[in-house]
Amino acid sequence: MGRTRDIPRLHRETPWRWRIERRGDMRVPGVLFASDTLLPAALDDRSLDQVAAVATLPGIVTASFAMPDVHWGYGFPIGGVAATDVATGGVVSPGGVGFDISCGVRLLVSSLMFDELAPRLTTLLDDLDRSIPRGLGRGAVWHLRGVTELQAVLAGGARCAVERGYGTAADLAHCEDGGVLGDADPTAVSDRALARGLEQVGSLGSGNHFLEVQVVEQVLDGARAEAFGLRPGGVCVMIHCGSRGLGHQICSDHVRAMGQAMPRYGIRVPDPQLACVPVDSPEGRAYLGAMVAAANYGRANRQLLTHATRMSFGRTTGHDDLALLYDVSHNLAKLEHHVVDGTERLLCVHRKGATRALPPGHPDLPPAFAVTGQPVLVPGSMGTASWVLAGGDGPAFHSAAHGAGRVMSRHAARRQIRGEQLRQDLEASGIGVRASSWKGLAEEAPFSYKDVDAVAEVCEGAGLAHRVARLRPVGVVKG
Repeated sequence: MGRTRDIPRLHRETPWRWRIERRGDMRVPGVLFASDTLLPAALDDRSLDQVAAVATLPGIVTASFAMPDVHWGYGFPIGGVAATDVATGGVVSPGGVGFDISCGVRLLVSSLMFDELAPRLTTLLDDLDRSIPRGLGRGAVWHLRGVTELQAVLAGGARCAVERGYGTAADLAHCEDGGVLGDADPTAVSDRALARGLEQVGSLGSGNHFLEVQVVEQVLDGARAEAFGLRPGGVCVMIHCGSRGLGHQICSDHVRAMGQAMPRYGIRVPDPQLACVPVDSPEGRAYLGAMVAAANYGRANRQLLTHATRMSFGRTTGHDDLALLYDVSHNLAKLEHHVVDGTERLLCVHRKGATRALPPGHPDLPPAFAVTGQPVLVPGSMGTASWVLAGGDGPAFHSAAHGAGRVMSRHAARRQIRGEQLRQDLEASGIGVRASSWKGLAEEAPFSYKDVDAVAEVCEGAGLAHRVARLRPVGVVKG
């Protein structure tokens, strides 16, 4: 008989919060945000084992957190949040960021109402299908002329794209960090990573990345919705993508380097995918510099796709005035100040498949959101819905869920449905689909994901973020 699995013991603290008690080498407990509905999925896929493993990292404080969309990932679970204390040898781990560095979401708000768009929706989707580069290979909105231009993107992020004419200053005012992180170190980016990044900036990628035309279906918080420009029946566009092959290569390079460096720092981890080094070490600083460069690439990528989307709307509807509500990453490690045990500390906060969710009045908020709190964008599965929330009280270092979260592998999804059939089903339900791969489309079938409504409900119940509006898809462009 096989070995019996040692399932982490859970203690229910509130209707929305569960505690994983310390055991073995865990330095802090684990905390899972979930409802009775979502709990079985977290128990089934061993993601809670990863939550417990993350709790062993040197310097970790408070808890190893799991968002309601948590599922199995590389080293860290996807939906994992962990903060380490820089001053006491806290570590940084690429597994706590993931391969798609600065993968994130932005939401554009149109002046159009859906009844105005509906007669032109098919034409719009056909134009987006032609205009949005996507898939695994080459293709981009901005054809860089060489490494010098690429390094400008790595240093300048969305700001670099705007300076080249791909957007406006108003866009940057509605981006996390103004669209660019300082302290990028292009010298810490390998030649292989640079080569992968040269021909992909301004492209959607594949997998769960998408561009979706949506309609505001339901408003739960009228004041915040009005401040965000969200009107019932109004049209929005959600864009989900990251740093493409460049970010993937950076993660691979630095996981390997940290695995070799750990013995020098006396660090042992229960899983080699949790390779880590002290934040304040040569290897740690090199990774953070390269990670920031990839984050800037990802932000420029979404800015360029915004430009292409506006052009497409202009050609097909005569309305290119898509205002950016917000752009936020959900795969990143950031140095942030937080109060822990009554003392303000500099922490390295890893958010992997988790988005920052700043509350009203937070000093890092753009001025437009000082009263409302930060818009939190939670895309659902293709064919269901997405949510706009606003930052809450922040029990997990001001973090919230980043999406619905998978409950089924891509391979398993392909066994259950063909891409051609899925497209027929979605279009029969009123959702136009433009896909570059039937296989890729099948992998993203709605039944592969958790109920995004349940995820949003837990976010609100646990104080992570407040529900503002529910968005219904009417057209999707997939890699």
